[in-house]
Amino acid sequence: MTEDIQVNFEDLGLAPAVFKVIDEVGYETPSPIQARSIPPLLDGRDLLGQAQTGTGKTAAFALPLLSRIDVKQKQPQLLVLTPTRELALQVADAMQTYARHLKGFQVLPVYGGQNMGQQLRQLARGVQAVVGTPGRIQDHLRRGTLKLDQIRTVVLDEADEMLKMGFVDEVEQILAETPSTRQTALFSATMPKEVLKVARRHLNDPEEIRIKAKTSTVETINQRFWQVKGLHKLDALTRILEAEEIDGMLVFVRTKITTVDLAERLEARGFACAALNGDMTQAMREKTVERLKNGGLDIVVATDVAARGLDVKRISHVVNYDIPYDTEAYVHRIGRTGRAGRDGQAILFVTPRERRMLASIERATRQTITPMSLPSRQAIADRRISLFNDQITEALQSQEMEFFEELIDQYQHEHNTGHRRIAAALAYLAQKDKPLQPPELPAERLPEPDHEPPQRERSGRDRKSSDANLQSYRIEVGRSHGVEPKHIVGAIANEARITSQEIGHIQILDDHCLVDLPRDLAPHILKRLQTVWVCGQRLRISAAAPTHGGRAPFKRRPAGKSGKSWTGSKPPYKGGRKNRGGSKNEEKK
Repeated sequence: MTEDIQVNFEDLGLAPAVFKVIDEVGYETPSPIQARSIPPLLDGRDLLGQAQTGTGKTAAFALPLLSRIDVKQKQPQLLVLTPTRELALQVADAMQTYARHLKGFQVLPVYGGQNMGQQLRQLARGVQAVVGTPGRIQDHLRRGTLKLDQIRTVVLDEADEMLKMGFVDEVEQILAETPSTRQTALFSATMPKEVLKVARRHLNDPEEIRIKAKTSTVETINQRFWQVKGLHKLDALTRILEAEEIDGMLVFVRTKITTVDLAERLEARGFACAALNGDMTQAMREKTVERLKNGGLDIVVATDVAARGLDVKRISHVVNYDIPYDTEAYVHRIGRTGRAGRDGQAILFVTPRERRMLASIERATRQTITPMSLPSRQAIADRRISLFNDQITEALQSQEMEFFEELIDQYQHEHNTGHRRIAAALAYLAQKDKPLQPPELPAERLPEPDHEPPQRERSGRDRKSSDANLQSYRIEVGRSHGVEPKHIVGAIANEARITSQEIGHIQILDDHCLVDLPRDLAPHILKRLQTVWVCGQRLRISAAAPTHGGRAPFKRRPAGKSGKSWTGSKPPYKGGRKNRGGSKNEEKK
């Protein structure tokens, strides 16, 4: 199979439960590494794959190997070794998503710096897949808490990085603990001698795949990124649209569903916008592109496949609203601007957990993507006022004003009102649907948790009275996704249009959270929250039991004084000297 042959996911023979997720999230066509890796891995063959980070190789091995998992067997059948804890979490998250419809499937990320007791409890309950760093995997083997005798497949992900970090002995020892009949897949960005030696020793007649990097970007494109924080991405995009000189804009998202949702939200905010995705007929797609060309639309929200071959000279901005899964897709996306020697602007939204992909894009394109700050409310106000002044100047220069001057003189005489006050009233009428001073956004009013005020816990009587007005909900984002209380509060307060003080207890668990929200939330608000994304996960909110078990929940306190904002158990430790880096010694702890 060559890289140029176009195949679809339905042609690859994935298990129905796995393919269902692909259809739900809106993936359209497999990347080259996926198209070439999935068939041999499904057939049980060993595989030696050379591909850069960011080419979609996690799905290349996760989709076929999950299709072969026996969910009835509660012992580890799949082992993925990664060089760093960040990659271990990323791979485990992806597997959990792809296995959404595999009832009973459990994947456990195992890495240094994580609570050992938590890992032991999950292993005792039974898992089918383990993703981890060599040091911590070996630690479990020494303790006898991880058995690899039922392993069917081992994946060595980013093998060159693993060996650079000095993990070659650990990898060899771990492989020796697995059955000789296992399937082995090795992925590496480069193929130094050390990697090839490991491949020769442990792979049996492997399928060899090499995906060439073709990344290059146009020098006339100014590339920037915004680290997602505080504001919701929609609010951030709105600010950019208001503050920058934009002719036409192409906004890229990952799924077909999101194209429609985001386009509708932007239209509701007054922008001429439409969706472009693979579910539309060819005639509808052509009509949308033609509207963008002739100025009938200013913004098109698209998926990668739908925008393939799109050439519209007036596109001044490309926004990667969702970061692409591979570097090649990024290059294709931003290539839609900066055409015919014109300058172009490419903006990338990056969550903290996507910084790894940002680094991969920079390495692949050999260009630095510079950080950007969002325009301030004052900058937006200044631009609105400037545009309003331009409209006044144009009207004065191009229109006959005698009739209106007489009308104003008559009004002044009849109501004894000065010209200045009449002009102010007319300016208000002209701009009341879009005030020259933008309103403060809900997320901007939220104090950062580290700066919220200390206040005594509510008494049992007060808490009971308050909780009577709250309903407990479950949201499908948790500790393993890197979520913090401020992320949840910011997203819900913004989308539900409630204040942060109306949000009650928050309990963060491994793969989900429990949140107390006002009992009288309207159905359309709950429906909107279903599709909100936090830390790369859709909330998919649902009613939950109101009681909080396990560790004490976080309790929000109203704003007022300085100090800590959360009582009960502390949020999971995210920084500090102990948890930084990814050295061999650290991972082996």
